[in-house]
Amino acid sequence: MKKEIRVRYAPSPTGFLHIGNARTALFNYLFARSQGGTFVIRIEDTDQKRNIEGGEESQLKYLKWLGMDWDESIDCGGEYGPYRQSERLEIYKKYYEDLLERGLAYKCYCTEEELEAEREAQVARGEMPHYSGKCRHLTKEDQQRLEQEGRKPSIRFRVPEGKVYTFNDIVKGEVSFESDGISDFVIVKKDGVPTYNFAVAVDDYLMEMSHVLRGDDHISNTPKQLMIYEAFGWEPPIFGHMTLIVNESRKKLSKRDGSIIQFIEQYEELGYLPEAIFNFIALLGWSPKGEEEIFSREEFIEIFDAERLSKSPALFDRQKLAWMNNQYMKKLDLDKVVELSLPHLVKAGLVPENRSAEENEWVRKLIALYQEQMSYGAEIVELSELFFKDDITYDEEAKTILGEEQVPEVLSALVNELNQLEVFEADEVKQAIKRVQKATGHKGKKLFMPIRIAVSGVSHGPELPSVIELLGKEKVIQRIQKLIG
Repeated sequence: MKKEIRVRYAPSPTGFLHIGNARTALFNYLFARSQGGTFVIRIEDTDQKRNIEGGEESQLKYLKWLGMDWDESIDCGGEYGPYRQSERLEIYKKYYEDLLERGLAYKCYCTEEELEAEREAQVARGEMPHYSGKCRHLTKEDQQRLEQEGRKPSIRFRVPEGKVYTFNDIVKGEVSFESDGISDFVIVKKDGVPTYNFAVAVDDYLMEMSHVLRGDDHISNTPKQLMIYEAFGWEPPIFGHMTLIVNESRKKLSKRDGSIIQFIEQYEELGYLPEAIFNFIALLGWSPKGEEEIFSREEFIEIFDAERLSKSPALFDRQKLAWMNNQYMKKLDLDKVVELSLPHLVKAGLVPENRSAEENEWVRKLIALYQEQMSYGAEIVELSELFFKDDITYDEEAKTILGEEQVPEVLSALVNELNQLEVFEADEVKQAIKRVQKATGHKGKKLFMPIRIAVSGVSHGPELPSVIELLGKEKVIQRIQKLIG
C-alpha cells in the first residue's frame, strides 16, 4: 500500500522568513499539493535564547502572503500535535529515557570549558575536533560523584562503531556516511531540552512524515537522524536535500550579502507582487519541462515533480526577478499598481498624505505612465523623479543635442503653441507638437529629442505628450524658457 504523502516545513522562530527558508516551504507545499498529500508546519522553538519576538507570527504571515496554505500547524491544529517543540518536552523525555535504559545513550558531565580545551588540543595535534567519548564508560559511582560536585549532565547518543549509513536522496542519489567519522552527539542539553537532531527525528516519526525535503546544509544531520531511527526500529522517511542558493558571484547566499534582498517581508515592503515572488522562488533549484517561466500557483501544483529538483546550485538572478515581477506588474489592474506604488511616493515626501481628488487623479496618471516599465512599487520614486525636480541638470549628451542648430526654433514654436492651449492634456499637447513640426519642418529625432530633453532632462521615457501633461503647463514653459533665454 502506498504511504500517504506527509511533508513538513519546520522553521525556528529565530528570525524572519528568509528566501532560502521560503523556498524549502514552497517545495514542500508544492510536493504535498501535487500529490494530494498533507502539508504540516511545525515550529522548532527549543533554542529559546535565539528565538525572537514575532518570529513565529512573521513566518506564518509571509507564507500566507506568498500564497501558501497548510493542513496542520499551531494555528489550525491537527491529529499529531502539539506542533511547537517546546510543548512536546514530555514526549521527548519518554524516548531519551528509553535510550538511556538500553545503553544506547549515556550521561555526559563534561563542562563547556573541558570540551573547549579538548577541541583546542585536538586542533593543535592536527586532528579534526570531536568528542573523545570521555564519559562513555562512567560507572554509576562515577556519575554519583560528579553529580555531588554539582555537575549537570547532558545526554549523548552512543554512535555505533564501524557502520555505514546510506540513504537514497531524491536530489543527490545515493549518499553514504561512515559512523566512525561522527562522534557521540548530544541529544539532550544540560537544561533538559532536546537538541535538533533528536527532537526532529522523534517528531518526523510520530507525525508520520513520508518525505523530508530540506536544504543542502542539513545533509550532515541525516546520518545522526538515521541512527535515532535505527535505535528505535523505525522506518526513516525519504530524504531530499535541495542545493544551495548562490549569488551572482556563485558564492553561497549569505544573510550578510547586502546586494540581494533576502527576507520576504522586505519584498512586500518594496511593493513586489506575492505571485511573482512565488513564481521566482519556485524556479530556484527546480525546472519545469519546456521554456515557459511564468506559471500560476495552480499551474505549479499541476506540473511539480520532485524528480526535477536541480542537482546544481540555484542562481539568484536579480535581473530575472526584476523581469518576472515586471511581467506581473504589466498585467495588473491599475488600482492595484497605485496601491503598491503610492505609499512610496508619500514616504519619499513627494506626494502629500492627504490629497485632493485632483491630486489623486494626477498621481494615478503618473503611476499609469510607468506601469509598463515598473518592476516593483518602490521603483516609482526613482522612475518619476523628473516630475518633482525644480531644476534639471543636463549631462554632456543632453547638452550636445540641445546645442543643435534647429533647437531654438523648435522650442520657441512649442512655447508659442503650449501658451495657446486652454486644455492642457496629452491629446492637445500631441496636436501642438504636430503643429510645431508643420511650422518648422523639423521631424523625427530633430523634433522630439530636444523637446523631451528640454522638459525632462532625459533622452528617453514614457509617451512625451503624457509627460508634458503631467509636468504641467507652467513647469514645462518655465524649463524651456530657461534654456532659450
